[in-house]
Amino acid sequence: MTIHSDFAKQSFDRDGYILIRSLFDAGEMQALLTYARSDRQLATEAYVRRDAEGGESRLAVRNDLDDASPYTAIVRSQRVAGTMSHLLGDEVYHYHHKMMLKEPRVGGAWEWHQDYGYWYANGCLYPDMASCLIAVDRATQENGCLQVLRGSHRIGRIDHAATGDQKGADPVRVAEAMKRHELIYCEMEPGDALFFHGNLLHCSSRNTSEHPRWSLICCYNTRHNDPFITNGRHPNYSALELWSDERVRSRLIQPAQ
Repeated sequence: MTIHSDFAKQSFDRDGYILIRSLFDAGEMQALLTYARSDRQLATEAYVRRDAEGGESRLAVRNDLDDASPYTAIVRSQRVAGTMSHLLGDEVYHYHHKMMLKEPRVGGAWEWHQDYGYWYANGCLYPDMASCLIAVDRATQENGCLQVLRGSHRIGRIDHAATGDQKGADPVRVAEAMKRHELIYCEMEPGDALFFHGNLLHCSSRNTSEHPRWSLICCYNTRHNDPFITNGRHPNYSALELWSDERVRSRLIQPAQ
């Protein structure tokens, strides 16, 4: 699939997501993984969110961009941010990004939810927002890959309530959605990227395997949807400089040397 094609946008509008294989190559992802595994700041910042049964997942959320960081290089990449702008039909800016650290045997589940179910409370009036999940490790059903309900973004925003340390979508609505929308397991190889709409229902199961599942999620808002709440949890609009493939690759490979 050509990522800036009309077909890609039509698929995104219809299904609420598109999966792009090998958006980043093996060398780029190995460099990112090597950096992340040795990133002491990441280890310090990561915090735990428990699922409804007490399983633990770790994540580190960052609102700021550090141009010396390989995470920032991916956030700024034309491959990701440029594609997101095409899919959402407007200039996008960096809302935040996060590393998800689902460890072997102990990595907990993420309950069914919509990202806009959280972001609505931050003063984002419209659901014109989306995320891009990049697989840093291989993602399989056994290690808790992302699951989505195809086309469920068309339901609109669903009320969310506390579930463990997380917030999950109304389970009655989720149950009805599961009767009407196809469940997709998004199994991914390192470098694959899943672009998904802010209202798409998604979840992930516990990691029952011997293999970690680390991923980087880059979250974007559209310029016209600048939050009416200032000084909120995530930033207001600021123009995002996009980086070429060559600049991104240089920043990714350099830290690993």
